[in-house]
Amino acid sequence: MRDKKNILAILPESIGGRLTTSSLIAGFEQNGCNVTVYDELFENNLDEVLKGNFDYITGYDFSPLKIKVDNKLNIPSINYFSDDIRSNTSGKYWQQYLPYLDEEDNYTFYWDKQLTECENFKNIHYLPHFVNMDIYKDFGTEPEYDIMFAGRLDTDYRLNFFEELVNKLPKLRIAWYAIDRHYKDARSRARYPEMLDLCYMGFIDNEPEMARAINKSKIVFNMHSQGLSSLNYRTFQTAACKRLMISDYRDELSLFDGYMPFYEDMTDLIFKIENYLDDKDAYSTVTEACSNVVRQNHNSKDSVAYILDIVK
Repeated sequence: MRDKKNILAILPESIGGRLTTSSLIAGFEQNGCNVTVYDELFENNLDEVLKGNFDYITGYDFSPLKIKVDNKLNIPSINYFSDDIRSNTSGKYWQQYLPYLDEEDNYTFYWDKQLTECENFKNIHYLPHFVNMDIYKDFGTEPEYDIMFAGRLDTDYRLNFFEELVNKLPKLRIAWYAIDRHYKDARSRARYPEMLDLCYMGFIDNEPEMARAINKSKIVFNMHSQGLSSLNYRTFQTAACKRLMISDYRDELSLFDGYMPFYEDMTDLIFKIENYLDDKDAYSTVTEACSNVVRQNHNSKDSVAYILDIVK
């Protein structure tokens, strides 16, 4: 039986980071750890929190390591990255804190296999995304939307791709979730801003709401923006909810044993969307298989147990 550990978990300001960290926190709790959460977005009592007795500090990207270094904490850090370590996506201060990742008591878990193989920190380990299966599951409700996309339309390619997809599938119900400022930015650049208005459903900053949004849609599609080989968090959320993910191609689709479909271009994506919406048996076969993969290999309890076995 593993000794119960006291964990200080840092909930970051970024929306994507908060969702990912929530599953990390759940995993520690599911492994019997005592978890104290410090919320960087809403709390300002860090000095008081740091008076606690903690075995580890953990969180997303450089957030826990920054707090450890800045406050001279003498405890190991567990840093889960699903952003490129060597870029501003993992924090504007990444260059300042990067050398500390090579210290003995700082552990790095990286979501991208190819990027992990490119690094040589003492304690770096590949760990794909994982989700809390208590939250991400099939609610058994009838979907309201045919297609869902969640994320930024921050480049011309992503915006044009989304607009073209909506235009070519006028009879389908399409939902788009993004932060309000990303919606306004995309709308200001769009060829068809009124079309974006019809699709935009607001933004989501917590796990239960994201699980409900995924359950409301039959198909979720991905346009990956980071990493070399990896699958983003949305992939595992969607599969856990037994909804169909159609991803752009990534090497780590192999994690799903060939079941998860991918698209090569717009024509291929539309073909697969229409076919899976028409073929309920094929839809059920894929969603059941992908859900089983997440349940068996990418659930928060087992993934954090792996982390604890490494850092003990």
